[in-house]
Amino acid sequence: MPEAPAPAVPVPLPVSVPVTPAPHGDEFAPLLRQIRSQGLLERRRGWYAASIAVNALALAVVIAAMVWLGDTWWTLLLAIPLALFSTRTAFIGHDAGHSQIAGRRAGRVIGLIHGNLLLGMSSAWWNDKHNRHHANPNHLDKDPDVGVGVLVWTAHQAEKREGFGRWLTRNQARLFFPLLLLEGMALKVSSVQMVLSSKGWERQGLRPRLVEGLLLAAHVTGYVLLLGAVLSPGKAVVFALIHHALFGLHLGSVFAPNHKGMEIPGPEDRWGHLKRQVLTSRNVRGGLVTDWLMGGLNYQIEHHLFPSMARPHLRLARPLVRHYCREADVRYTETGLLDSYRQALGHMHAVGAPLREGRVPAGTGDTGSAFN
Repeated sequence: MPEAPAPAVPVPLPVSVPVTPAPHGDEFAPLLRQIRSQGLLERRRGWYAASIAVNALALAVVIAAMVWLGDTWWTLLLAIPLALFSTRTAFIGHDAGHSQIAGRRAGRVIGLIHGNLLLGMSSAWWNDKHNRHHANPNHLDKDPDVGVGVLVWTAHQAEKREGFGRWLTRNQARLFFPLLLLEGMALKVSSVQMVLSSKGWERQGLRPRLVEGLLLAAHVTGYVLLLGAVLSPGKAVVFALIHHALFGLHLGSVFAPNHKGMEIPGPEDRWGHLKRQVLTSRNVRGGLVTDWLMGGLNYQIEHHLFPSMARPHLRLARPLVRHYCREADVRYTETGLLDSYRQALGHMHAVGAPLREGRVPAGTGDTGSAFN
């Protein structure tokens, strides 16, 4: 079900913009002025209101269909559209966290509804993690998305793996998509851990933490009651597993092409905002279907340069940004969807190569170079 069409907006054409750095050496300032002059930083409240309404209606239709079908194995097929529109819900929460939809207070409410209540995913946890990623993408010490976890992203990280972790790293490229099937549940577990932990709440106080926790509890209660009222216990468990597996796979497949295998800034790199965001990001080419399925995040370069830019404006900013980067001699990476996965998986495969070939003895901590 496509989102409501955006009002017609003239497509800005690339124009020659002086790339002379500002007095403080900021290459980004001329591009920012051009984007702002085109009105591309204006909010699109009507577009988002229609999108939120369409998504809510789609979720309601899926739930109504579940109730109508009742306790039958056919109901499990509805886990597919529920996962699809759960991902749409996550996109709305993501945009709200970036203040793309409304101001800070209204965006907070939208994020709580779409994250905590509808998905069971803490918006505070997501915003904290995601904002740190945006500030320093692919930075090994500052970006939580490239920290050591189930997967690793550099040879240096791989060399430190031991035991089961070494086996995971050796095979991480082929395990990547199967592991995404667990991501839907992992997001909920991380959210609960965030709310139960006192860390990170010092400045916000008790009330925001309590609101987050109550909405997460409301989600779990509503989800269990719905499945319990419609399906037998066995079918309910299978439905929940399918729903969360497909949700994690879809969401992870959207984020996977964005940065994996792109530049990893080293401690000696002193990049400004333009290079820091463009060199570490990858765009995915495609039409309206790609835009819809990826929630506009296929325009990852534009999103990172202008995180508060409304989603329908990202495709309009693309030709301007691409032209500006060409003039500024900054590499602008764009590829097809399948090739983006090939590059990301190729990077993960290369990181695990020394372990597969036995070139790194177990337990060593020798420094290695990053595979970019």
